Amino acid sequence: MQNVDQFRDEKKVRVVLDELARVLTRDWTLMEICGGQTHSIMRYGLDQLLPRQIELVHGPGCPVCVTPLELIDKALVIAARPEVIFTSFGDMLRVPGSTTDLFQVKAHGGDVRIVYSPLDSLQIAREHPDKQIVFFGIGFETTAPANGMAVYQAAREELKNWSMLVSHVRVPPAMSAILEAPENRVRGFLAAGHVCAVMGYWEYEPLAAKYKVPIVVTGFEPLDLANGILAAVRQLEQGRAEVENAYPRAVRREGNQPAQKIIADVFEVCDRKWRGIGEIPESGWRLREAFRAFDAEHRFQVSDLRVSESPQCISGLILQGRKKPNECAAFGKACTPTRPLGATMVSSEGACAAYYRYGRRIGQ
Repeated sequence: MQNVDQFRDEKKVRVVLDELARVLTRDWTLMEICGGQTHSIMRYGLDQLLPRQIELVHGPGCPVCVTPLELIDKALVIAARPEVIFTSFGDMLRVPGSTTDLFQVKAHGGDVRIVYSPLDSLQIAREHPDKQIVFFGIGFETTAPANGMAVYQAAREELKNWSMLVSHVRVPPAMSAILEAPENRVRGFLAAGHVCAVMGYWEYEPLAAKYKVPIVVTGFEPLDLANGILAAVRQLEQGRAEVENAYPRAVRREGNQPAQKIIADVFEVCDRKWRGIGEIPESGWRLREAFRAFDAEHRFQVSDLRVSESPQCISGLILQGRKKPNECAAFGKACTPTRPLGATMVSSEGACAAYYRYGRRIGQ
């Protein structure tokens, strides 16, 4: 086990940044996919230490942020039902729907509970056979194996009072959508290390070849991120576009194959709407027909709910790397962590939350 402090060593980071300045000859725009990486960049001030030729833009790698408004409202409808115990990770409780959030549902008598694992919600189902237990299953490839295993276990135990509201999304189709947009400025990606720990990075190789962009698998500490940026810039300066693993202590090309099998057994690929962005083909997972009985949308008949976003919120542009949070007219004014217009201001991985917490105002 390597000591995390060595990946936060300022001297080591500055050596990498000095090398970055040496190899740079042009301006480059890179996107870190993961919201956790965005928060690390802001927390450690890496964005302010980079050479001015490097611009970092922030991608859609925050699962809470991209959960569509319609699905939040479906969660609110289900959670308000008297026979339901609604379980979720804590991040989701403050995400605004079209009129309210899960905390307010709880305040008005709904049985809404924070859990730390989908298996916790299964235990609640065992303990309350007279209630309908719903788990809000959100996330990228990182959380899909555990959520898939919960569905598998519920089926195995024939837990008829448990279901999952599914909002799983996939990274590669989102990257394709960003790269194919006419206004795209992204010339290279920092791929999320935890996603690649599950899925490997073989999925990214066709993207790098097709779009001629370097994709560097990167961790979350300052040295990880600095090394990832340097690797991407070296490729760009040399005219290369390859997938490179700068996080070998956690990631292998093939990924975690047992985890991938669980995903493939329980879920199937589907089109998925992303909050503020719209529908991206083949960018999500839904439960396979064999497990459809555990689909909360089907069980509670909320599939047809349609709502509209706040016109003040530009989170979609932020999640596509087209705007920075501090370029939003509502940032820090009409939209704050206590009065959010969108999920990017309240999620622990949201770009707006990072800018607000770490003081990135206009011009910083």
